[in-house]
Amino acid sequence: MSAISTEDLLEVTIKEQDDFLKIKETLTRIGVSSKTENKLWQSCHILHKKGKYYIVHFKELFLLDGLSSSMDENDTARRNTITKLLEEWGLLSVVNPDKIKDLQAGVNQIKIIPHKEKHQWELIPKYHIGKKN
Repeated sequence: MSAISTEDLLEVTIKEQDDFLKIKETLTRIGVSSKTENKLWQSCHILHKKGKYYIVHFKELFLLDGLSSSMDENDTARRNTITKLLEEWGLLSVVNPDKIKDLQAGVNQIKIIPHKEKHQWELIPKYHIGKKN
């Protein structure tokens, strides 16, 4: 997949400014887990760019940076499912719901760590927003 722009991303709205930090923290606890250790690799991030908010898969962030990425349909489906969960939990609204309705992953493909258990896990982001290499 080649470079993308914000027009290609999944735009969301939040009700209050505080919700940004709630979503950011929640996303650190949602991802793909190790089968043998308490390690979780964060799948998605919330991006605030030019006054708009987006839920993005970490591979989309690589593409935004002009780097190569193996972003595929499974990654998109996982991002869509995570976004739908955040919406069901009342944390955000999807601007264009049609963009996620047809392609979603099973909830069994993602791990959600309850907040009270996060200290028992190693939470690993694969991308750090705002960090220069």
